[in-house]
Amino acid sequence: QPWPLAIHKSSLLVSSENEIVELIWWLPICTCLSSFPLSPQVLNRRCVEAAVMTGLALNCTINRKSLFDRKHYFYADLPAGYQITQQRLPIAVDGTLTYSHLGGRKRNAVVTKSVRIKQIQLEQDSGKSLHDDYRNQTLIDLNRAGVGLMELVMEPDMSCGEEAAAAVREMQLILQALGTCQGNMAEGQLRVDANVSVHRPGDPWGIRTEVKNINSARNLARAIDYEIQRQMFVLESGGTVQNETRSFDGKTGHTIPMRDKEGLQDYRFMPEPNLPPLMVYEACSTAPPGVAPSQMVVLEEVRERLPELPSVRRQRLVETYGILPEHSFTLVNEDGLMDYFEAVVRETKAGPRKVIGWVMNELQGLLHQQNLRVSQSPISPQALAQILNLQENGQISSSIAKQVFQELWKTPGKTAQQIVKEQDLGMVNDSTEIHRICQKVVDSHPDQVQAIRSGNKKVLNKLMGLVQKETKGRADPVLVRAILEQKTS
Repeated sequence: QPWPLAIHKSSLLVSSENEIVELIWWLPICTCLSSFPLSPQVLNRRCVEAAVMTGLALNCTINRKSLFDRKHYFYADLPAGYQITQQRLPIAVDGTLTYSHLGGRKRNAVVTKSVRIKQIQLEQDSGKSLHDDYRNQTLIDLNRAGVGLMELVMEPDMSCGEEAAAAVREMQLILQALGTCQGNMAEGQLRVDANVSVHRPGDPWGIRTEVKNINSARNLARAIDYEIQRQMFVLESGGTVQNETRSFDGKTGHTIPMRDKEGLQDYRFMPEPNLPPLMVYEACSTAPPGVAPSQMVVLEEVRERLPELPSVRRQRLVETYGILPEHSFTLVNEDGLMDYFEAVVRETKAGPRKVIGWVMNELQGLLHQQNLRVSQSPISPQALAQILNLQENGQISSSIAKQVFQELWKTPGKTAQQIVKEQDLGMVNDSTEIHRICQKVVDSHPDQVQAIRSGNKKVLNKLMGLVQKETKGRADPVLVRAILEQKTS
């Protein structure tokens, strides 16, 4: 049976004004090999398809023939003494990941950049060492030793931790859209190794340092930025940056030395004798005779299954609904929020821009406040659409609509109409009653009336607020303004 898919590490290089940062992060994505230590390795067709699908989504060239190699090294968490990988000829090469983040002085401008994908390769995962400082011992967890993963290597096209974090977030969205990985870094479904180096413009690449197993996009940005500053300080102090592996301490925000970094010669690569070349076919008709369809990975079939990718979703949202690009990022980046927004738009007479305001402010505000996912919202898209329809039909005011939203959040079993009726929140449509209340406010505030008649029109807003207070926010503000302007002219 196919093993559940998972995503692992990734790699890139980074540059900034005064230095170039070399990052090489690895993104393991799928289980493709037998997961039992020291057992014979068997390739998993479903996971190969997942890797091919990821390569196509990232505009990679899919190699019709790829090879497996043994990478020799021994740690307690890799008991076989070697790792199966794709050193010579990986499954996919030469792709591009386009990502965006908010920049500019007010952090509201969408900055779009791209990073080159060097290669995507399939390999084995190792186990996990658990260090117990209290008992001065190390425990070994071999549950994932031998499990297949996908490693994604990026070129040196980034300049800071923020860019790397934005790229990882975009990668998470792509993998989630493809269905190849949930991309939860905290649960180990996605891990990032960042190789960082600095150098002055025009100088050769600096010596790089690897920061292992970073478990969140935020910590990735923190680790990279810290490592940039650390290496610059070492060089400016006359020291030498060591080619080593480090870990990141999220509590202190510092990187900590772990061990010296091995070179390629230390791994003693050799062809993997137990796995034949991996063949990928353009179509079933191009496969050699005698190959069973169940044993083939066919590009045209995988292409047909490609879903709508995050970048396409954002563009469609902007073009279809006329919302701002930064709003499209929020909708796509938060799981389930885009579907919620589109469901509300389909059910309401309110325009998309009005809907996006409610979704971004009212809904997201309460979700974040109570640490809930969109799928856990007490208010369904249909319920929010009912509130907006009541407002659009002139049955409730904007302030009352927000009050109804709060009540629905507390009592999700009711409808918006029930709350409006039970609490008598409907609009006051009796013009005679509104005239009476406006006259009462005018008569009791002669100084404000005199200021309005002297040309200070802003005071009218205060009188409007007093009228709304009398009517508990249920009077039509347009009608109230017209009546007050008449009575204070």
